[in-house]
Amino acid sequence: MKKLLIASILAVASHLSVAADDAQKAAAARYESDKKLCAEESTSTARMQCLRDAKAEYDKAAGGAAAAADVCKTCGTVKSVAVVEKKGEGGPVGMIAGGVAGALLGNQIGSGTGRSVATVAGAAGGAYAGKKIEENVRTTKVWAVHVRMDDGAEKTFHFEKDPGFKAGDPVKQSGGSIVRR
Repeated sequence: MKKLLIASILAVASHLSVAADDAQKAAAARYESDKKLCAEESTSTARMQCLRDAKAEYDKAAGGAAAAADVCKTCGTVKSVAVVEKKGEGGPVGMIAGGVAGALLGNQIGSGTGRSVATVAGAAGGAYAGKKIEENVRTTKVWAVHVRMDDGAEKTFHFEKDPGFKAGDPVKQSGGSIVRR
């Protein structure tokens, strides 16, 4: 039974070259499995020794996983690339132009007090419409590249032009951006 326990822990330790997160999960799963095997030992002394050995091997495997994470803290893999529209901001130019156009159109309606009310309403409506039109004109495309770093963190990098990345590409963080590895 003890040989099976040691062989299974060694199998986990030999796979530590896999991503650190996966190795940590595998070590925890193996530890849980080994604790169940230890419960089958016939004497309490053998059970306790088995549990101590399992814990020691788990600690060794978990420490190896943490060391593997230190290999490249800035490395990761592209998870997805999405093209999103970045909403433009309306400024005073659109509001003023829309307000003037709306006031001119409103002034064409009715006479007397009605004309004044229509002029004010046209100016307000035109200003709102002008702002929205300017927002739509200034809308741009942005490429959002979602990356899972080797340490398990998730990061998103934005590009104004197509960076040419696709899901699965290995990347490395460089400054505030990413480059291929």
